[in-house]
Amino acid sequence: MKADFKRLLQRRKQAVPVRRWLISAFIVFTIVMLGLLWLFQTVFLDSIYKSIKTTQIKETAADISAGIFDADLQERLEETVSEQQLCAMVINSHGAVISSADTLPFCSIHHMGSFTIFYLYVEAVQSGGAYLCEVSAESRGEDYHSFLSSQIPVIPGKESIIYVTVTADNAGNERILLLNTVVTPLGTTVETIRFVLILVTIVMLLLGVGISLYLSRRIANPIVEINRSAKGLAKCAYTPYTGAACREIEELNDTLIKASQDLSQVEQLRRDLLANISHDLRTPLTLITGYAEVMRDLPGENTPENVQIIVDEANHLTELVNDLLDLSKLQAGVVTIQPERFCLTQLVRETLNRYNKMMENKGFTLTLSASEDVWVEADRTRISQVIYNLINNAIHYTGKTLDVHLRQTVADGSVKLEVIDHGEGIPADKLPLVWDRYYKLDKVHKRSAVGTGLGLSIVRSVLELHHARYGVESTVGEGSDFWFILPVVPPPLESA
Repeated sequence: MKADFKRLLQRRKQAVPVRRWLISAFIVFTIVMLGLLWLFQTVFLDSIYKSIKTTQIKETAADISAGIFDADLQERLEETVSEQQLCAMVINSHGAVISSADTLPFCSIHHMGSFTIFYLYVEAVQSGGAYLCEVSAESRGEDYHSFLSSQIPVIPGKESIIYVTVTADNAGNERILLLNTVVTPLGTTVETIRFVLILVTIVMLLLGVGISLYLSRRIANPIVEINRSAKGLAKCAYTPYTGAACREIEELNDTLIKASQDLSQVEQLRRDLLANISHDLRTPLTLITGYAEVMRDLPGENTPENVQIIVDEANHLTELVNDLLDLSKLQAGVVTIQPERFCLTQLVRETLNRYNKMMENKGFTLTLSASEDVWVEADRTRISQVIYNLINNAIHYTGKTLDVHLRQTVADGSVKLEVIDHGEGIPADKLPLVWDRYYKLDKVHKRSAVGTGLGLSIVRSVLELHHARYGVESTVGEGSDFWFILPVVPPPLESA
């Protein structure tokens, strides 16, 4: 555990503050995007432009070749080349021009000789019916392809792309399509783009720094302030952040406010628990010590009544310790239930019979209304503990009527058991708190005549262990109704 904590501290020391991380991330993102823009707009612009022109001329050739034997070839040829800024020529295998269209000021295919056209035809046939040739004054050399390109007239300083396809009909007649497009030099364009990019880079970097600073104030500052305030949570002293922030940060702030309130309540309950347990331990111990000293020092005080007081107080201490142990085990999750099928109605009757014998001299009236015997499958011992604690609670708060009523109702395959008293009642805003250990409505702890003050916490833990629904309904001045619901099961065959 200590080693894990040291590693956590080491990681926290190495972690980058969120403000610096936001600024760095945004600047890096801006630089990467500008770098990619520089690469594609300057370094790779020529290659991208030439690739687009090559793809364009091939797609145009495929479109024309599909109807190269049609009667409207000339019309289609003129329409296509005017849209694509090309020049085109269709000839037959004897070199006769079938159709021609020109939109370029100096077209290579319209100025080349029949010898050059023949060699282009041969290259297309050997290449499977299509041949692409890129020609420029700088590309000419002494090899065959350079020799071929040297026979093609080009405009100095410009690169020409020639694409040749050979198409045959069913009768074996061939037609040759020659397309020509010019790749305009992009030197001036690249210089212009480079100058524009320099300006864009400066503006983007300044804008990136500005936006990152704004975001760091908008996002990082609230987080820093909330973190600083959250360090006081251990002392239940959280100062809520009141500035403007994004939704997630406001939700985090609200969560910490709720956590601070819960911690304050838990801390108060912890103090109350310690004070109340100390009080409940001190009172019986004082009585046991006092009566034991009296019986030791005074002759004739060793009476059954005094001994019974010592026994009663010792039993109360045992009950308190047992309840604390039960509650701790239940909340720690180390207790497992042992389900069995039993008659819930009979269990309630047996519990009431024991109470009636104890309470008959004190004027209490405990009654049960149940139209039928109902069977459930649960941990009998734990459910008995729930009933016992609910009755204890009702007896303690029943008020002057001294009347506690238990009501059993069955509906939709479930049984609902209610324990009703006619005491002072509980305010609506305090109802969720009654299940806490030692919670007192009047905040003045008095030693319980019955029970230990931990009963309702034990009830909640046991019922949650059974995944049972439970709750309380109360009206101030009229009393409270504590209830829980369990699924009904058929009785065993021998009991049916």
